[in-house]
Amino acid sequence: MKEISPKELEQLLANGEALNIIDVRETDEVAEGKIPGAVNIPLGLIEFRLNELDKEKEYVMVCRSGGRSGRACKFLDSYGFKTVNMAGGMLAWAGIIE
Repeated sequence: MKEISPKELEQLLANGEALNIIDVRETDEVAEGKIPGAVNIPLGLIEFRLNELDKEKEYVMVCRSGGRSGRACKFLDSYGFKTVNMAGGMLAWAGIIE
């Protein structure tokens, strides 16, 4: 599984990179703040929302600490999607949130 550090992700965003970030936390967790531009798809709903994803794009998966997003990566990878897990999750994120 590919990984990216929160600092690397923050730098890519600061450089204006167009990234596809999926936050797999529950909606109440996301309400406390998320990475700007991230789309919330709770882990339990990923399998039902595969039609919203594009196998040509790479997705950066985010959760609270990195565990759920890692599971989401493995699941999506098994369906042929390209994913990267943000190590440490939002607990390690020091960038801006919305």
